[in-house]
Amino acid sequence: MALTLPAHPDPDTDRLHDSGLLTELAHGLGGPFHYLLPDRFDTNLAAFQAALADAGVEGRVYYAKKANKAGVFIDRCAAAGAGVDVASLGELREALGHGVRGEDLVVTGPAKAEALLRIAAQQGALIAVDALDELDRVLNLDLPRPPRVLLRVHPPTQPNSRFGLGEADLDEAMRDCAEAGDRVRTEGFGFHLSGYDVRQRADLAGELVDLCLKARVLGLRADRISIGGGFAVDYVPADAWRQFLDRQHPGDYHAGKQFTVGDFYPYHSPVAGAEALRAILAARPARSGPTLAERLRRAAVMLLLEPGRALLDRAGASVFTVQGVKDRDGYGIVTVDGTSLSLSEQWFDSEYLPDPRLLPVRTGLPHDSAPYRASIAGASCLDSDFLTWRKIVFPRRPQGGDLLVYPNTAGYQMDSNESPFHELPLPPKVVIDHPEAAARPRWRLAL
Repeated sequence: MALTLPAHPDPDTDRLHDSGLLTELAHGLGGPFHYLLPDRFDTNLAAFQAALADAGVEGRVYYAKKANKAGVFIDRCAAAGAGVDVASLGELREALGHGVRGEDLVVTGPAKAEALLRIAAQQGALIAVDALDELDRVLNLDLPRPPRVLLRVHPPTQPNSRFGLGEADLDEAMRDCAEAGDRVRTEGFGFHLSGYDVRQRADLAGELVDLCLKARVLGLRADRISIGGGFAVDYVPADAWRQFLDRQHPGDYHAGKQFTVGDFYPYHSPVAGAEALRAILAARPARSGPTLAERLRRAAVMLLLEPGRALLDRAGASVFTVQGVKDRDGYGIVTVDGTSLSLSEQWFDSEYLPDPRLLPVRTGLPHDSAPYRASIAGASCLDSDFLTWRKIVFPRRPQGGDLLVYPNTAGYQMDSNESPFHELPLPPKVVIDHPEAAARPRWRLAL
């Protein structure tokens, strides 16, 4: 029996798909495109802010811009008073250009370029310092006002992480900041953790609260901590995900392709998005004593977080047009008008697993239509260019002109690895608005 992995039902996007708008856009744009739903971003941001407020914790949400290049999401941050997490000079300029104030930016990433450090400090952004030599460069900036810094701590539970200051370096960094006096504002500590483990984040956050108290003895401000991103997105139902993991095998993929199950993104997560933040705040660091929320309140420490994918949950999808269908032995290969560079997971030796939806160019199915299994290939000349190696079960054999909609791709999938390979244009992004008075959705090109 073929495996299916449908995304969670979404009546709003179903209505969009049934409206006929996507077919018009595919025709007018002449190629694949991504559509964006900024209202969903607003809803996700409000949920994170509500989790902080309900816990009685002073906090700040910074949108991790690297998750999607579209400026519309930065516009929403500026309108809502949220911050933005940037990691390059280009991202910093984009954020400022879309109305986010310098003091509402946090600058992350390792070994930052000199120009990035200087401009970030000039604009009053918070700089996450990752190494002693980077701290030296920050302290030597000759600027009218002192730079704002967070000292990033190396996570002891992930000893192979390349991010953060080890224990000895952290002690030295704190002493250097104390000796620098008014030349720097040491506002606290942060960390970068891979994965989505709630317990690890809560435990390390508790340690950072204690570090703030220690740093204050040295005369440092130390009134905030950053727990970074790492808030999972729940793409598919639990039963479908469990069956997929239990039953998937090479025969489910074109050419017997094999994947390591542990390398798949966890497409189902029982605790995701803002609910994961609530769980972190309710956890007891080191499994004892007050909750993290209580520790933050007692120590008067602000909590900063930098979600990316979780703010973009259900905030967009990717649309491709079927160019041709080739029958194989027992299944088919559907070729679309784009490449797998526009679904970034495939280029990390993994697979974007939620099933794409088939939107027929002609309504109504023949009476003899039958389910059709097919993998989905890109339009390039590479044998490895597959958007989906898995043999998807379609309600009928796709036809040229049909649309394939990959759901929920706004977080990292759309543009992390896009390239104009073969001189193919990058798929444009289209913003979909839903004005209450309009009979159907309206659209505009994203800037």
